[in-house]
Amino acid sequence: MKPESSHSFVESAGISWKNAGEGMKRKILSYDSQIMMVHVEFIKGAVGTIHTHPHRQITFVESGKFEVRVGDQKRVLSKGDSFIVAPDVPHGVIALEAGELVDVFTPARYDFL
Repeated sequence: MKPESSHSFVESAGISWKNAGEGMKRKILSYDSQIMMVHVEFIKGAVGTIHTHPHRQITFVESGKFEVRVGDQKRVLSKGDSFIVAPDVPHGVIALEAGELVDVFTPARYDFL
């Protein structure tokens, strides 16, 4: 059975990091069945490989610099920038320097729990 939601208030300090691939780790923050927020940390050179999923995604660059690919477009984004990914569109990132992303998915990514 899938959890219906996180608590109303989530304190990041109380959440353990989970391995999200070589050079990456993530924390699942707040979520319910319709939306989820995830904090992802990258070391320099880490690659979020090109992938697709049926979820809509908005990502905020908390720190660092990333080469971001969404569909056929590629941009270099840094602190304060963001990008959006429609469902099933190929996308991925390369950390050009150590950094952090905040991903928001709708509906929630229960495959992360």
